[in-house]
Amino acid sequence: MSATGVSTHTLSVLVEDKPGVLARVSSLFSRRGFNIKSLAVGPTEQKNMSRMTIVVSVEDFPLEQITKQLNKLINVIKIVEQDEEQSVSRELALIKVRADAGTRSQVIEAVNLFRAKVVDVSTESLTIEATGTQEKIGALLRVLEPYGIREIVQSGVVSLARGPRGIGSTK
Repeated sequence: MSATGVSTHTLSVLVEDKPGVLARVSSLFSRRGFNIKSLAVGPTEQKNMSRMTIVVSVEDFPLEQITKQLNKLINVIKIVEQDEEQSVSRELALIKVRADAGTRSQVIEAVNLFRAKVVDVSTESLTIEATGTQEKIGALLRVLEPYGIREIVQSGVVSLARGPRGIGSTK
């Protein structure tokens, strides 16, 4: 927990893949006054199941209350808090940067340093795809800022526990 009393938690939530589940889960957070910093939802290896990765900021309030409320929702199968040390978390960013003939090689050099890649080229800009931790994406954005960022879109954080066990594992 930080000095201001705000802590950040990453939750993996296994849910039934049915209409309205996302709305019910996200409204539960907002009704309780929690700020969702990131939300990613996608299919899983299990048919008819989706996985939500929710990064939430909690201010002077136990996270336990929200997990108990989530467990009461009928379509929620399992909730796991991802420990930062015991999980792998990444996000994706697409960044459109000004890059004319004079600056293009410098932008490409910066992109390569971050192991990102150029996915679209025009006469006035480059679109870059980067994956990594929030810190890595932030550092890349700071390096690209002087060139002029035209547009950014970022996915939410996705996270998996390290090792062989998964959220649906019973062993």
